[in-house]
Amino acid sequence: MIVAVLVTGVQCGRHEEPAGRAAPAAPPPRPLPRSPATTLRVPSLKIDAPIVGLRLGPDRQLGTPPLDKPKLVGWYKDGPTPGEKGTAIAVGHRDTKTGPAVFAALAQVARGSHIEARRVDGRTAVYTVDRVKVFDKAGFPDKEVYGPSRRPELRVLTCGGLFNRSTGYTSNVVVFAHLTATR
Repeated sequence: MIVAVLVTGVQCGRHEEPAGRAAPAAPPPRPLPRSPATTLRVPSLKIDAPIVGLRLGPDRQLGTPPLDKPKLVGWYKDGPTPGEKGTAIAVGHRDTKTGPAVFAALAQVARGSHIEARRVDGRTAVYTVDRVKVFDKAGFPDKEVYGPSRRPELRVLTCGGLFNRSTGYTSNVVVFAHLTATR
């Protein structure tokens, strides 16, 4: 493969790149300082939703946005804020008694899609989806989902699997993403 080498916008030479080697990836963006989340966008799913801060309840479980506000996304406010180093957590409903909610189509988000989290300070943390997994609630892998990270990462969660009127959904959909840009 022939690769042109550019220096300050001027083409200065050509060289052969060994087959099978990709050009080096851009360095990851620097983590951002703390600033609470205000909105979450998933352009590929046409989601643009306001965020409400959430905390752990007395049972040590993360709360959810109010059921009467199905288009809200919850952000774990005691964890990393958008773009901060560590594993940030966003949650939302798949549906409510009134119909589809903010994350109705979350399981369809594709690897490589972007998730944008706007912040109080006006900046935006842009995450790229690495994978989407569905986990049974009975064997939910807490460490894999909530465990610490050395880089800025995001987990977006909603309900999944089968629905039972008395016990709710059997699974959770989890989107794993990492910070790839800031604006």
